[in-house]
Order: sequence, then structure tokens, then C-alpha cells
Amino acid sequence: MPAPLAEQPAAIRHVGPPLVPLALIATTLFVASLVVGAAGGGPFPSPYDSGSDVFAFFAEHSTTVRVAAALQFASAVPLAILAASLSSRVRFLGFSQVPGVLIASTGGILASGMLTTSALVQWVLSRPGVATDRAIVRPLADLAFATGGPGHVVFLGLLLAGLAVPAAIGHLLPRPFWIAGLALAVIAELSTIALVSEPAAVLLPIGRFGGLAWLVGAAALLPARRSAPSLIPERTPS
Repeated sequence: MPAPLAEQPAAIRHVGPPLVPLALIATTLFVASLVVGAAGGGPFPSPYDSGSDVFAFFAEHSTTVRVAAALQFASAVPLAILAASLSSRVRFLGFSQVPGVLIASTGGILASGMLTTSALVQWVLSRPGVATDRAIVRPLADLAFATGGPGHVVFLGLLLAGLAVPAAIGHLLPRPFWIAGLALAVIAELSTIALVSEPAAVLLPIGRFGGLAWLVGAAALLPARRSAPSLIPERTPS
């Protein structure tokens, strides 16, 4: 007798934490750290500010800096989980051998690590006796800026690029969306120039906030299901 018809493949769902809440939590905590800092003392000083302005900022706003640092540190945790989960989702959708997936996960880990380093340096700057020591305030402030600014944004760009390229190849995201992801990734990489040129610092908020918004969108738009492999019909004796 003839073999039975092949069964229709069932859709299987990716197993992992919900992506949209993770993206929103990471973004909300980071924005909250900026709001607290701006409300309590103004924008974080940059290496291009005078030494006296940098010293005055940390000497006068230690409590604000400490709270903002704690919020920034907290935001790095869901960002790391989000990067790992997005990379896992792309692998699940059939791109386990694409270098972009490894680039995305590496970029996400390093972006989270840079943000963590910057937050902990800011916390040190808020400690009693530290913010009033002119010999160490400037070096620590510059380190906080370098890691939380270009250091974080450049690796955030790697995360975006590592996700956008497989999404383009596999049509996992709408064309305008993955193009925007690649454009933001380029801007994020160019923010490296901020380490040697003050005007280039304008690229940092574009890469940072544009990148976070893009990750929220990617978390919402990436498919969570794929078709299971077709079942091989079992042959029966004639």
C-alpha cells in the first residue's frame, strides 16, 4: 500500500525570556539614570570641560552621582540578557553559522561591560573623600566618560550590526528597519572619533538612543516561531 502523506510541519516557538520587556527595562533604567543626573546636577561632565568644572560637579553632587550610577549599573544587566536572547533568537531562526550572531552577542556583552565599568567608576567618584581629591577626580571622570560614552556606544553598534545583517539576509525584519539598524551601527562605530575630536561627540547620543530604540523594535518584530522540519513518512509494507 502507498505511504501516507507527509504530515504538515508544525511551527515551533523559541524558548527564552520575553524580549520586549527586557528591552524596555534596559532602556527605562538607563534613561532614568540620565534624568536623575540632569535633575540633580546637570549633564555629566566631559573630558572637554575644564578641570575646575569637573571637580565642582562631583564635589557638589555626590548623592546624585551615586543614585544615577546605581541606575546605570542596573540597566546593564537586562541589556546583557537582551543581547544574549536576541542572538539566541536569530540562531533559532536558522542563522547559527552566521558570524553576525557571534558579533552581536560579543558586542552586547562588551557594551554591557563598558556600561557597568562606567557606572562603578561613577559610584567610586561619589564616595566620601574621593570627590574632594583633585588628584583623582579628573582621571576617574575621564574613565567614566570613555567607558560609558565611546566604549559603550561602539560595542552597542556591533550588537546592532550583528543583528541587522542576518535579519537582512533572512528577511527577518522589514527592509527599512534593518537598513536603519545598519546606519545606526555605522554612526555608533564613528563615535570612536569622539575620543580625539569634541565635535564628534554629537554622534554618541545618536548611536546610543537610536540603538536602544532599534533594539526595542527588533525585540518586538523578530519572529518567535519557525517551521519544524518536515516529518519523513514511515514506509509500510505493500
